[in-house]
Amino acid sequence: MLRKVVLGLIKKMKFLPEDIFMKAYYEYYTGKKLNLENPVDFNQKIQWYKLYYRPKILSQLVDKYEVRDYVKEKVGEQYLNELIGVYNRPNMINFSELPNKFVLKATHGYHFNILVNDKSQLNLTKTKLLLYKWLSKNQYKRGGLEWAYKYAKPRLIVEKYLEEIGKEDINDYKFFCFDGEPKLLHVDIDRGTEHSRAYYDMDWNKLPVYQERFGCIEGEVEQPENFQEMIAVVKKLAEGFPFVRVDLYNLNKTIIFGEMTFYPADGRMEFIPEEYNKIIGDYFTIPSIPDGQKYITTYP
Repeated sequence: MLRKVVLGLIKKMKFLPEDIFMKAYYEYYTGKKLNLENPVDFNQKIQWYKLYYRPKILSQLVDKYEVRDYVKEKVGEQYLNELIGVYNRPNMINFSELPNKFVLKATHGYHFNILVNDKSQLNLTKTKLLLYKWLSKNQYKRGGLEWAYKYAKPRLIVEKYLEEIGKEDINDYKFFCFDGEPKLLHVDIDRGTEHSRAYYDMDWNKLPVYQERFGCIEGEVEQPENFQEMIAVVKKLAEGFPFVRVDLYNLNKTIIFGEMTFYPADGRMEFIPEEYNKIIGDYFTIPSIPDGQKYITTYP
């Protein structure tokens, strides 16, 4: 208990050397020691990734606006959700001109989303205060030193509200890709009500793995008819990276890009059963840092 308290104090000290901070941060959330010289589990390797893998392109790819150019170049504009507007400040948004349904996001972090399905019910004063709060935050400092977000420009975007016939919430497909190859994914359903999740391999076999924060989907999730097209899209987007998670939606056989992330859950949400932390970690080959350099800065 005393060690947990000490670790809790240390994880607030973002001014510490990054490797010292990261070890305390990881142990606080997982109860495990972090060996940066020889990381084994998936989340241990994510902590290494934050510290030592720093190609500039990562800053573009975690930016929800800038990543659109990458997606357009790699797989085509047809996979992008409709962009309604991009704004530097909340007072630039003319809410009266927006459609009745839309999605409002900040571009420089995660969990900065508002799904508006009835604009007349939106409290504009509270919304604008929240948007200013979002823009004041830096994801690198807000979380566990997620380097890709360190230089991300805080902005706001409005996108088309995505819906699927017969469903209150759309499914979210998140592919874990290693050296450009998707090895597994999790499907998230009912995110607005009782968020639950199931893991599948690339042959759509359900895996006996889960995470404590989310409920487990009972039974099977139907495999999308165009699943092979989803895999092809993911492979092109993930090409050249030791690890990246690529998120897609699939609405009545229309594939829509969601986002790319290099540090799922900040590398601190463990898999259950325990052995899956290593099983998934074994997919992740840590690249070598070039001689004479402190970080990997080149891509691919």
